Amino acid sequence: MKPGIYENSRDVFLDTVNVKDYIQLEKVSMIYQALRDSIEKPLKMVLLYGKPGTGKSMFLSKLYEDVASTQKAYLYKTPILDESEFFKTLAQDLYAIKYDDELNFTQFMKVVENRELIEAIVPVIMLDEAQLYTTAMMEKIRLLSDTRKVKFVIALHKTEKEDIIAKEHFQTRIWESIKLENASPVELKIYIQKKLMKVNCIDTASMFVPKSINLIHKLTDGNYRDTNKLVYTLFDIYHYYAQNSPKKIKGNEISKKIIEMAAIHTGLINA
Repeated sequence: MKPGIYENSRDVFLDTVNVKDYIQLEKVSMIYQALRDSIEKPLKMVLLYGKPGTGKSMFLSKLYEDVASTQKAYLYKTPILDESEFFKTLAQDLYAIKYDDELNFTQFMKVVENRELIEAIVPVIMLDEAQLYTTAMMEKIRLLSDTRKVKFVIALHKTEKEDIIAKEHFQTRIWESIKLENASPVELKIYIQKKLMKVNCIDTASMFVPKSINLIHKLTDGNYRDTNKLVYTLFDIYHYYAQNSPKKIKGNEISKKIIEMAAIHTGLINA
């Protein structure tokens, strides 16, 4: 193979959130459709949760891109932890009202209550990394959703805090909970190969045979973020060898040795 193919293959697995990189797997597509359907239901809030690296940020980014052209939708990728800044941002986005001074929750609620809902579709606010918000702030978000003048889609890690949110704040609320999980070995193979084939790296895609996929799955537990890091590093090693020691690259299958080297480098194996 030409050395450049390893570089091209490597860059496919950069750890970034880009909707163009969304890979359609059967289970993933079903979960995403459930998320799409949920914002069309008369729900006040939707919770999207899972372990880090299961694709929550990608789901929110894709949801935002898909719905923003037909309704008011706003994606806050980074939590706005200052309460005044949070509500000032909402006031600007939802009502085009700019505040220079402080704006607290009580003041913002008066703004919301005095606004007529002109649009037939309730605007959607998508909050990523919501586990970083305080419990008190989540309670205010819940109270805001009770007005039914704004809907929240909240993405957070599956932690004790998610259970607190579900049990204490929203136990009697109308909402939906959607869980993301790691990939199975079969799904992981499709995920890796589809990412490569999207950029016409057919030759490297065919190098991932069942035994190499099973080893990668064993090391990453099917976590998409860990898989991206591992495969990125794996192809970085291949690229180095192709330029400096091409004889070390043998066969048409991903080398177990190189997988293990990449796993050590990314901390998945303790050297």
